[in-house]
Amino acid sequence: MKKKKLIALVAHDNRKQDLIDWVEYNWKELIMHDLVCTGTTGSLVTNALEKKCEENNMVVPSITRLKSGPLGGDQQLGALISEQKVGMLIFFWDPMQPQPHDVDVKALLRICALYNVVTATNRATADFVVSSSLFHQDYKPIIKDYSSYVNRIV
Repeated sequence: MKKKKLIALVAHDNRKQDLIDWVEYNWKELIMHDLVCTGTTGSLVTNALEKKCEENNMVVPSITRLKSGPLGGDQQLGALISEQKVGMLIFFWDPMQPQPHDVDVKALLRICALYNVVTATNRATADFVVSSSLFHQDYKPIIKDYSSYVNRIV
């Protein structure tokens, strides 16, 4: 992970406002990085950061919008993670509401664990991540060697 990271921001419908509140609170930290978001979350994050940057005469960071999670955005994000392009995932998911794409959410969290990607699924963890001294530094995560799995005889 380089100093300037690609940070993924995702939120289920019932948690979108929580994520936007977090983005507005941490906007100064976030604008130093590139962002990638799924669907509607991307629109909300863009609007929040444009407003903050305009008010403070700052430049809006690069924000890439993927498809909505249930429409393939979770898989798009998973592909970016497996290509080791995403440095961290901030995913405010709703543990109280069943999601039609629960298997996609599980796969996304699994791929983050597989590639040792920093993952925050609630505001407390996201606050700790963004306030860490490592947040704006180069950081090389240790990724388990899966070559024996890849090269196994089946």
